[in-house]
Amino acid sequence: MRNVKNAKNVKNTKRPAPLLHSRAVATGRTGTQVSVTPRQAKWDYVGFSVRQIARGDTWSGRTGRHEACLVLLSGLAAVSWSPDQHRAVRLGPRRDVFTDYPHAVYLPPGTAFEVRATERTEIAECRSPSTRRFPPREIRPEDCGLEVRGGGNATRQIIDILPPAAAADRLLVCEVLTPAGNWSSYPPHKHDRHAPPVEADLDETYYYRFSGPDGYGIQRLYTADGRSDQTLRVTDGDLVIVHDGYHPFVAAPGFDAYYLNTLAGSFRSMAATDDPRYAHLRANWPPPDARVPMIPRPAAAGAVVGPGRSR
Repeated sequence: MRNVKNAKNVKNTKRPAPLLHSRAVATGRTGTQVSVTPRQAKWDYVGFSVRQIARGDTWSGRTGRHEACLVLLSGLAAVSWSPDQHRAVRLGPRRDVFTDYPHAVYLPPGTAFEVRATERTEIAECRSPSTRRFPPREIRPEDCGLEVRGGGNATRQIIDILPPAAAADRLLVCEVLTPAGNWSSYPPHKHDRHAPPVEADLDETYYYRFSGPDGYGIQRLYTADGRSDQTLRVTDGDLVIVHDGYHPFVAAPGFDAYYLNTLAGSFRSMAATDDPRYAHLRANWPPPDARVPMIPRPAAAGAVVGPGRSR
């Protein structure tokens, strides 16, 4: 159980800037595009990074005291790990985050892993400290969820990779696709206090991609007490660190938006509280935007269409 008093103290220390930009990694090279650790973020749980692996190159690592979810953003690779693996897992192919469903693997603490790229590959590594060991496993596209949330120009597609029901300790991972001009994470919601089952105290990152090089969006970060209110312009490859407060997003017209959410915190739940000024909107959504879902789920299982919660 999270020490809520200590967590509050951590969140009240001087924080880093909430917006991190990716660095370019030359074609044919292997390198880290963006990265943040819990220590750098000045919080307890979420660590996140994105790496480009050149064709034929290998990236090796260890989970140590963390659980990890490796999410394929693009490319094709083989992932092997030890202990508890009998054969390498094929990740991909995935052309890009706007065309294909994700491939991923879940790795518990104490795991050594290796990713060998068959072609240029981009991998997101989502981490959280963990004291429990769940089985490592492949997460195939057909294992990931599909939910259409909101309505009208607040419609978006949720692709759950590591939802609350998944066999993991604290780590929660999902992708969100937002059509050009639409709002996401709306009504504005927050998850910054330990008040089960109503709300969880969660660290969260948003990692952004846009459907064109000139695409951008706006994310607002504001607290319920009004002590902080920031508006961020986010572009392709940006990473936003959400410590607390409400955090809605809107995609500028002309470019679809994608973000990868990584969350972990006081208990395994996506429980959140809406800004009371806008919570009533959930009961009166117009019909969903016909552009959603933007990517069909590669499985026969049905989608969920409705008001949904957060994200």
